[in-house]
Amino acid sequence: MQKDMDTLGLLKKLVSIPSFSREEGPACDFLEGWMKEAGLGEVHRIGNNLWVESSPADDRPVILLNAHIDTVRPASGYTRDPFFATEEDGRLYGLGTNDDGGSLAALIQVYALLKDTPQPYRLILSATAEEEVSGRGGLDLLLPEIGRVDFGIIGEPTGMRMAVAEKGLMVLDCVSFGKSGHAARNEGVNAIYEALGPIDWFRNHVFDRVNDFLGPVKMTVTQIDAGTQHNVVPDRCTFVVDVRPNGMYTNPELLAMIKDSVNCEVKERSTRIDSSSLPMDHPAVVRGLSLGLEPFGSPTTSNQAVCPFPTLKIGPGESSRSHSADEYIVLDEISEGVRILTELLNGLEL
Repeated sequence: MQKDMDTLGLLKKLVSIPSFSREEGPACDFLEGWMKEAGLGEVHRIGNNLWVESSPADDRPVILLNAHIDTVRPASGYTRDPFFATEEDGRLYGLGTNDDGGSLAALIQVYALLKDTPQPYRLILSATAEEEVSGRGGLDLLLPEIGRVDFGIIGEPTGMRMAVAEKGLMVLDCVSFGKSGHAARNEGVNAIYEALGPIDWFRNHVFDRVNDFLGPVKMTVTQIDAGTQHNVVPDRCTFVVDVRPNGMYTNPELLAMIKDSVNCEVKERSTRIDSSSLPMDHPAVVRGLSLGLEPFGSPTTSNQAVCPFPTLKIGPGESSRSHSADEYIVLDEISEGVRILTELLNGLEL
């Protein structure tokens, strides 16, 4: 690691710059300047996405290192200022320290360590926007600019376990219809009652195909809305379903099965957030297993979902701290992550 590369100072500064999804401009401006001063090479930018390359394009495979710079909004239970980084008892507190500042710091250091040593691949480091909202202005926007990628490390807080599979995401907007009437009389058709059958199906249905790492498809009703006032039978009940595909069905296939099974209107917001998986015989997984890294299936989505090439999700920190009040990263987790990722990537033959 370069002696003047103060990634702890970088993290503290980034905490102080709000970088909510689609509002990452000021944080991206600061990081762009920091990367230039740190001597990481020519810094490229599109939108609020940055990348640097270890060498000009050649015939070697390309490995992409990626972490995101956007955050969710702070949870209501914060007892500390979420925008003031506090170092205490070996921890760094502040919004975005765990998700995804720890991975950003680690990948920057790994890139600095590997970029000037002979490798059987070209290395690209990227810091991208809109991950928390699966937006098209993030990694989706950057990938066409950098061209071919053969393998990616997606930095996320996994406790340095290897996420060799990741569930996808579909959000469904559902509507059950009824007929309005006076609540005091036996009139109308209550749309809330009409929704109970479909809601019960989403709660209890089990799809046949189960993934060894990801388990079954998971469906959860997360929002519901109906009625205009207490004495009117509602003629419309809307509800939202969070669906986590497990890679055993394509998203369109799963959507068609759902629409055929429930007696309500179902409209998908998107089918683009696919499940992903990495074969256990992939060179990166084989190397990781030799280092004692544990493989697992991740229930949460990340930038893996938009990568049309093999990826491994791994990084310092714990997923359970993400989006929580008083978020923090343990500083030793970052240094350990740098060590493991360097060993994982140094000399890796794809």
